[in-house]
Amino acid sequence: MEKILFTSESVTEGHPDKVCDQISDGILDAILAEDPDARVACETLVTTGLVVIAGEITKKPSIHINYSDIARDVIKKIGYTDSEMGFDYKSCAVISAVHTQSPDISMGVTPGEGTFKEQGAGDQGMMFGYACDETPEYLPLPIMLAHQLTMRLAEVRKKRILNFLRPDGKSQVTVEYHNGNPVRVDSVVISTQHKPMKISTLRREILSKVIKQVIPSKYMDSRTRIFVNPTGRFVVGGPHGDTGVTGRKIIVDTYGGMGRHGGGAFSGKDPSKVDRSATYMARYIAKNIVAARIAKKCEVQLSYAIGYPEPISVLVDCLSTNRVPLDKISKAVRDVFPLKPADIIRHLKLKRPIYGRTAAYGHFGRKFKEFTWENTDKASILRKKLSI
Repeated sequence: MEKILFTSESVTEGHPDKVCDQISDGILDAILAEDPDARVACETLVTTGLVVIAGEITKKPSIHINYSDIARDVIKKIGYTDSEMGFDYKSCAVISAVHTQSPDISMGVTPGEGTFKEQGAGDQGMMFGYACDETPEYLPLPIMLAHQLTMRLAEVRKKRILNFLRPDGKSQVTVEYHNGNPVRVDSVVISTQHKPMKISTLRREILSKVIKQVIPSKYMDSRTRIFVNPTGRFVVGGPHGDTGVTGRKIIVDTYGGMGRHGGGAFSGKDPSKVDRSATYMARYIAKNIVAARIAKKCEVQLSYAIGYPEPISVLVDCLSTNRVPLDKISKAVRDVFPLKPADIIRHLKLKRPIYGRTAAYGHFGRKFKEFTWENTDKASILRKKLSI
């Protein structure tokens, strides 16, 4: 019997990097609401008392976006409302250094302007999608549990069930697998920002109000290790404790390290950037393959060249769990799924202001109607094509 341990982590919406992701996607949504064809690549940096917004944004000249107001609103909703935390929405300075998209990039993306006349990819690169049958969400168990823990931390803080919590926090879950199947949780780590208090009280409350409310009892046993604020104190946190930057939590955003990653971040990018849109399509493909019971696990790689309208390569890997030969699955994928950048955007309806919700707790495995890449509407079509 093969026995392995696999670990994934998640972070709360108050983590400095996630604050930046949410500001960047907040700005993206505000722009797309007014101009669905805008080009946005918005980066954010936060530190003690300071927010810096930078990047390339091209929109209709008549549209005015108050970047400072958006940033402050996001920070307020997250929960940084008290200057005692060293960072709050009222007192922080907001600096904007935004310019328009390079015309050399625009030429390859705007239909009719580039070498190939159709809308091409906004950049070169490779994008991965992954799905498995470990959970109802078709995600690996470690990342699903890690996200559920951080979401629970936010819930008990905002509902004042635990009124000593502050916005910053992390979770980590290690799952034991036997022959590729999850059988138990080996360890749970929670590090959460808090007001000055007794560490024994915090640990007791987090165990009862968070961990035991999230981790199913069938996965816990006497050997499961629990670590709550292992250093003993986490009062200084958020942007006051650590500088945050957009796009630094790409593994948290995806599959928790299970499967590969092309390296491109998501937040603050409009869908002409295949880092975002093609990754969503790769997830959509992989999830439909697993939902169709063609395979128990599936990883899809798409690659693109800047300005070119077709994918350079399409790879489907079912990690030896497929019921149908891979060449037949790959052909079915090409036949069923739109893979040109413009077609991906249309099919998944990606020009809408839907991205704020993606910017914390993962882009996949969540039940929002706007998350079209989570639909399994192609599963029956794939089964019919492959005669399953």
